[in-house]
Amino acid sequence: MSKRDLYEVLGVSRDASERDIKKAYKRLAMKFHPDRNQGDETAPEKFKEVKVAYEILTDAQKRSAYDQYGHAAFEQGGMGGGGGFGGGQGDFGDIFGDVFGDIFGGGRRGGGQQRAQRGSDLRYNMELTLEEAVRGCDKEIEVPTLVSCDPCEGTGAKKGTSSSTCSTCHGHGQVQMRQGFFAVQQACPTCHGKGKIIKDPCNSCHGEGRVQKTKTLNVKIPSGVDTGDRIRLSGEGEAGEHGAPAGDLYVQVHVKEHNIFERDGNNLYCEVPVSFTMAALGGEVEVPTLDGRVSLKVPLETQTGRMFRMRGKGVKGVRTHSAGDLIVKLIVETPVKLTKRQKELLQEFQESFDGKDAMKHNPKSEGFLSGVKNFFDDLTK
Repeated sequence: MSKRDLYEVLGVSRDASERDIKKAYKRLAMKFHPDRNQGDETAPEKFKEVKVAYEILTDAQKRSAYDQYGHAAFEQGGMGGGGGFGGGQGDFGDIFGDVFGDIFGGGRRGGGQQRAQRGSDLRYNMELTLEEAVRGCDKEIEVPTLVSCDPCEGTGAKKGTSSSTCSTCHGHGQVQMRQGFFAVQQACPTCHGKGKIIKDPCNSCHGEGRVQKTKTLNVKIPSGVDTGDRIRLSGEGEAGEHGAPAGDLYVQVHVKEHNIFERDGNNLYCEVPVSFTMAALGGEVEVPTLDGRVSLKVPLETQTGRMFRMRGKGVKGVRTHSAGDLIVKLIVETPVKLTKRQKELLQEFQESFDGKDAMKHNPKSEGFLSGVKNFFDDLTK
């Protein structure tokens, strides 16, 4: 065995990862392989040297021994003996089957007939109103898809006939092609990877085993669904090839915007306008809910934007047992289109606030003006 440093042989650092070592080996093995260097008497020895370095440095135990004792670890009496990593040209194919197998689909693994491919999954986008999403409903939908051919029962062969084993790949679905020292597996060009040949195809599906059709399905929407939820209908996707299982259909839910309520999880939000008279003097206002109208008591001197929580008046989620809340935001309206007399009354009302105690009737204004004053006082310091 060569006495050159194994890391130097592969051109990697001593802390190189196994992936880096493998990558370096692939490059050098291709460079020095005897089949690519006809007439170069040094190529087999260089290839062997690279192979030895790879085998030691990709084995954790052997690499540890080499890092501690160098080549002495593998000499006579050492770990495994000197002949443990030699190898001759006869095992070149095995090396490349192991190292490059992942690129070409595992050339040395036992082949087998390709399974008929499962049908594709499908997606259907469904829009629901908020009421439909909250309460649940049944929806009828039409889905264009591939279904199993009835006359041939999905086999692709005319009724009374059957498919035969492909003579090119002998039912494996794949053929092996050699390119230099590589063995490459590819789908059989005769049967296209199916392993079987249909000599007398069905007239309806022309040997495909599937035909295009629009299916009508009834979808049960559970109560409490929300935008982004998916409902899976098992086996309602595209039919599989030649009798293989069908895919699934996923119904993607999107809840349309509501003109009154806004949903956030299991809670509902809505804005309710009240007159400034009711806001000042208090009273009761009707609030809409998904179950009907309810009364909300408006406290004396309520400010605009104040929120009230009505527990249990929200949405009962699809994964929860309790309903969310309804959050009501009161908006105080300013009166418009006033008559002359109404304007006079408002003017009298405003004048009644004049005087040294005027600010006590407008707490927000008092706080705001105080803040503005402090702001400008700070600027002049």
